[in-house]
Amino acid sequence: MTLSIHRRQAVFVALAWGLFAAGALLAPAGAQDRSIVMASTTSTEQSGLFGHLLPAFRKATGIDVRVVAVGTGQALDIGRRGDADLLFVHDRPAEERLVSEGHGLARADVMYNDFVVVGPAADPAGIKGSDIVAALAKLAASKASFVSRGDKSGTHVAERRYWKAAAIDAPAARMNGYKECGCGMGPALNIASSTGAYVLADRGTWLSFKNRGELAILVEGDTRLFNQYGVIVVNPAKHLHVKSRLAQAFADWVVSSEGQATIDAYRIGGEQLFFANARP
Repeated sequence: MTLSIHRRQAVFVALAWGLFAAGALLAPAGAQDRSIVMASTTSTEQSGLFGHLLPAFRKATGIDVRVVAVGTGQALDIGRRGDADLLFVHDRPAEERLVSEGHGLARADVMYNDFVVVGPAADPAGIKGSDIVAALAKLAASKASFVSRGDKSGTHVAERRYWKAAAIDAPAARMNGYKECGCGMGPALNIASSTGAYVLADRGTWLSFKNRGELAILVEGDTRLFNQYGVIVVNPAKHLHVKSRLAQAFADWVVSSEGQATIDAYRIGGEQLFFANARP
């Protein structure tokens, strides 16, 4: 009897999964257990930090880390679903909320840098200075373009907080040039560069960004621009398949003297991108 196309496809898929499962069972136990998935921010990935940090961790422990780089909000949702073993993110209130909900184990500070506003070096909106709230108020009153990540990332959450501090709850309604890209930090900077727009960025991604065009840092130094990163192991009590032991090994290493020194050693053009600040 000739099988239908759909039936043959179903048989093929079943065989493929069977072969995959058999291979997994035959693989050495150690090989199955020496890798983890980390959901993290685009800033840690696109700044090049992980290309520096993760090889050092693997050398120290033999554990491989596969990074899923998304906005912090998405990373936290991945953790809630149990689709990652570990989170490395930068929205402390949301991180603490995830832990309080029982989806993550204890959160730990790892490092910090700061946010900056970059825009056309000519600065048509006249925002240059060290006051983020005053700068956004000037932007809202101008006809300038502003690129928002609009992706519920840690950077986007911070941006919304600064707009609110400037008494502007809906910048899209106030500014014709306000556009949300729903994208990572690198693509947002590319849009700003190609359109002559302003954008809030983390300093790490900015320092590693190559396509600057006419962009320059215009606002920096405000204490409100402080940008803290934290690490959280996903709770195995919620998701039994989570590799919490290996994930905890990363969490312990990244706050150890070795991990902290590795973070501090990462530089581009002689400039340090992140500053380790784990508590003893």
